[in-house]
Amino acid sequence: MPVIRFVREGRDVECYPGENLREVALREGIELYGLKGQLGNCGGCGQCITCFVDVVGESSPGSLSGRTAVEDQKLRRRPQSWRLACQSLVQQSLLVLTRPQVGFGDAESRIAAAKASPLPPGPTAWPTQEADDDGDDRDDRETATSGEEA
Repeated sequence: MPVIRFVREGRDVECYPGENLREVALREGIELYGLKGQLGNCGGCGQCITCFVDVVGESSPGSLSGRTAVEDQKLRRRPQSWRLACQSLVQQSLLVLTRPQVGFGDAESRIAAAKASPLPPGPTAWPTQEADDDGDDRDDRETATSGEEA
């Protein structure tokens, strides 16, 4: 599975390829928003630009889906490494700096440390559900608990 290394938070989070970066961060309790963003974010529609992140050192080419037209418009005066988390799909492992506009004391040393430890590349596809031994896709536990014979 791809790993998202959140530099500011000092956490590595696994996700499936193709998952939305914003949804993964929120699910894992990673704070994407400053005060303004907490009060008025658009809920992931790409309109408020409060969920932007910095992909540190472009971890690997193709680690996120390509920039959308919304990102190109909203981030036109921002560094190329900045992305809207709500518009980005994770493809491979990467390093992410949340709230890049807000500095923190040991930023350079934390970024260097995060880059020093290699990230696993992760798979390129979602896992597949294999059929049960009996050839159907039903879960045998459901059958057994519902009163039918397995």
